[in-house]
Amino acid sequence: MRKTALTVAELTLFGMLAALTFALKVVMSGLPNIEPVSLMVMVVASVYGLRSLFPIYTYVLLEILVYGIGTWNINYLYVWPILAILAICFRKMEHPLGWAILSGAFGLAFGALCAPVDIFMGGWEFALSKWVSGIGFDLAHCGGNFVIALLLFNPLKKLMVKLRGNLRRADT
Repeated sequence: MRKTALTVAELTLFGMLAALTFALKVVMSGLPNIEPVSLMVMVVASVYGLRSLFPIYTYVLLEILVYGIGTWNINYLYVWPILAILAICFRKMEHPLGWAILSGAFGLAFGALCAPVDIFMGGWEFALSKWVSGIGFDLAHCGGNFVIALLLFNPLKKLMVKLRGNLRRADT
């Protein structure tokens, strides 16, 4: 029987991962649409499966607490879980190029993934014009995500797997 409740060790780790993700994003905020959030979501989701929603939504909560409430908060509620689900589907993939392609494609699609909220807020024309005007940022997001994942996904996943093993031993 698989336990479903979070352990204290998992709760602590997930809180730290959310805080680390937020801090890394703040540190890298001077680079346009080059961010570590996609990488962290993929790494945590590939190791923890759907339990990764805990640090993802804690990260979103930190965004709201620091930056306030805006339409991007609504986007974050479904965009990051989409990436997590994709990472769960590809969790057996080992080659960093595959993760880099997934991450880059997600960065390229980010503006389009945010369009449903824009449609609701201002209609089709607004959503289309906002998406088209942001394609340059999506391209930067794609390139940044690709490089970051290519370089860091496998080492971070190995670290996360080791942490998971340590948590399991601590819980016994």
